[in-house]
Amino acid sequence: MPPEQSISGGSSWLLYALLTVASWGLYGAFLHTGQLAMKDPENGRYKAFLLVGVAYFLTAVLAPLAVLWFNKVELKSITQPGMLWSLFAGIVGALGAFCVLLSLGAGGKPIFVMSVVFAGAPVVNALYSIVTHPPDGGWSSVKPQFWLGIVLAASGGALVSLYKPPPPKAPAAQIAPSVPSGAPAPGAS
Repeated sequence: MPPEQSISGGSSWLLYALLTVASWGLYGAFLHTGQLAMKDPENGRYKAFLLVGVAYFLTAVLAPLAVLWFNKVELKSITQPGMLWSLFAGIVGALGAFCVLLSLGAGGKPIFVMSVVFAGAPVVNALYSIVTHPPDGGWSSVKPQFWLGIVLAASGGALVSLYKPPPPKAPAAQIAPSVPSGAPAPGAS
């Protein structure tokens, strides 16, 4: 299928996708900052993840309930397969978020961890999708550009991790002004 046929629904999907990129792109850095701000090297990551869970509850439970209520959708219309797959998806997503936190807690820096995650996740998604929904023409119909994209995505994550910019230099230690011998030190009375 040509690329123009695989994208539908106007351009609002792209806006939402870019908002997701921005949100998830900041997720690891903010989570790492929250973990460090707990000032608890042993349990700070678990405290931070607990609050991520509270945020998930507010965002992923209360917001959809409000939208469903506003649209007058009855919860009994949720199907069992839809419920099970959605719960499984939530578990997989939460497990991934927890593993990000564990990776950061084990010494991984956000620039490395998130580069690996965000370069690797599209590869996993593409491979899973093509295996579970094979193309109409079989594997032989998969274009070389698809495989090149897989290689480029994986390579991009590796290159970002390996060749990140150096950290900023620490400010030079302030040198106390020299005081002539016998003179009182600054601030001394």
